[in-house]
Amino acid sequence: MAALEAAEWFSKGLEALGHDHVYLARTCFERAAEMDLTPKSCSYLALCQAKTRGKFDDAIELARHSIEGEPENTVHYLNLGRIYLLAGKRREAIDTFREGMKHGRNEEIVAELEKVGLRKPPPIPSLPRSHPLNKYLGIVLARLGLR
Repeated sequence: MAALEAAEWFSKGLEALGHDHVYLARTCFERAAEMDLTPKSCSYLALCQAKTRGKFDDAIELARHSIEGEPENTVHYLNLGRIYLLAGKRREAIDTFREGMKHGRNEEIVAELEKVGLRKPPPIPSLPRSHPLNKYLGIVLARLGLR
């Protein structure tokens, strides 16, 4: 009975999150987690906590716990990567998204990776990226379609 009610709260939370009602979604996921603590409810609860409360360390820990529970579920990696992005940890987010892609293709992860964007290595790796030679050589190569 409790598992069925928890599933209802979870689906209401997903619907609220889909409509960008993060506070309502957090409440629904909290109720679902109280009744039946599943990795999925932990993952989405962590994302909502990061968005609403800004407690990124707690959210990251909760999201990692959900990955430990279901390491093959790519949604957990998606949510953890989004938490990292909210926390300003771009490198960790990209690494998490890539780790998720190793467990299966997820179009939302692909979209997040495209949104974040990846920089190509500088044309002359021995010079810093900000060096004028790297900057202008990169622009020229890009315009010529060689990069």
